[in-house]
Amino acid sequence: MNTNFSGKVALVAGGTGGLGSAVSLAFLEEGAKVVVTYRKEAEFAALKSAAGANAAALEGHVVDITDERATAELVADVLSRYGRLDAVVNAIGGYAGGIKLWELETKTFDAMLSLNLRSGYALARAVLPAMLKQRHGSIVNVAAKAAFDHGAGAAAYAASKAAAVALMDSLAADTKGTGIRVNSILPSIIDTKANRQAMPDAD
Repeated sequence: MNTNFSGKVALVAGGTGGLGSAVSLAFLEEGAKVVVTYRKEAEFAALKSAAGANAAALEGHVVDITDERATAELVADVLSRYGRLDAVVNAIGGYAGGIKLWELETKTFDAMLSLNLRSGYALARAVLPAMLKQRHGSIVNVAAKAAFDHGAGAAAYAASKAAAVALMDSLAADTKGTGIRVNSILPSIIDTKANRQAMPDAD
């Protein structure tokens, strides 16, 4: 498979996190111009350092992707400067577990829906008009195995990830024949710094 992204533009939402940074660096290695969103300046600095000689092709923006207006403004800015957007990866997400549904605070439930569902919704709505016009593009949304494996104590998380998969499945059907590909990936637990801290005794 040809993975040469030379001359192409990729947007990685949450591109400085544990998974997001690996995705961003992979795009850079394949020659893409990479735009990432982030919350913590230190994480973006670390990503730039890790990018090494490819750092010149990396740019970052502090944007809340769950905010539709802010997301639309970011996408418009990218398109105005580069004239294209070839790939979008949503690596934004959050986890809340170990809580029985009747003990779950509503604000936690809302946070799971915002991080795991609304982020993908806002991104897709922002990028699709341009992708439809250029008749190509790829949207990849990071869901989770929990979308289908509904364990105890993770009702809000599992529900938000299941909804995210349904959203992307429907979008894939909507864009059939347009040259746009829409996919979800469903990882299990990823070996990240955050997960090691949260689960110090895990394998």
